[in-house]
Amino acid sequence: MVARHDLVTDAETRAGLLTARRGTAFFARKLNELAYADMDEPSLLPGWSRRHVIAHVGYNARAVARLVEWAATGIETPMYPSPEARNEEIEFGATLPPTALLNLYDHSAIHLSVEWRDLPDARWGEEVRTAQGRTVPVSETVWMRTREVWLHAVDLDNGARFADIPTEVLRRLIGHIWGAWQKRAETAGLAVRVLGAEDGPTLRDPDAAETVVTGPLAAVARWAAGRGTEPGQPLTATRDGALLAEVPMPPRWI
Repeated sequence: MVARHDLVTDAETRAGLLTARRGTAFFARKLNELAYADMDEPSLLPGWSRRHVIAHVGYNARAVARLVEWAATGIETPMYPSPEARNEEIEFGATLPPTALLNLYDHSAIHLSVEWRDLPDARWGEEVRTAQGRTVPVSETVWMRTREVWLHAVDLDNGARFADIPTEVLRRLIGHIWGAWQKRAETAGLAVRVLGAEDGPTLRDPDAAETVVTGPLAAVARWAAGRGTEPGQPLTATRDGALLAEVPMPPRWI
């Protein structure tokens, strides 16, 4: 009989699974607050309705589950056949009736959780390949899914805020985004300073940067992720020590 608890014993992975499942529940709560007609409204993502966001998050769970199955069986099962297939899947999903979209989210989330739960402890270091072509241990799928559910709950644009996202997720998110910018050599002359020593690091020495973006952890994460700013979470930016009238657009994340 299959055990009804996570087989992985690594403490960090187990903590990550808890955060991912909390995010799954948070997204579900915001989704269930939407009336069917509300799903047709725009999301925070340009060109995407809330339907697109819901479909994407549902199909993403299936895609991540395929990586977990790959690690479990040793049989290569990519996330998507191609970037085009991924986009076509989302566009199709956005046309589904509201009840079908809700079922897609619920069933795919449960499927992924079960795949994680039943993955033998010895298989969590198995390498798989992400949709971006990176080779990572399957344990990385926990973070991949964590950022999807927490961020896209905000993208539904019905009350979720970056301040609702756990601090440890925001810290890692900022570091992840900064790493992506660095990889593309887009951090020259830029520093990001998070207010509050308990909130997180300063990325790059602000005394050596021409442009410094400063703000609370949630506000910095929202800006860096390309979601702009929101009332009550002010950001400031200086260039060569002078305050700018507007915070500049961040480099592209993904």
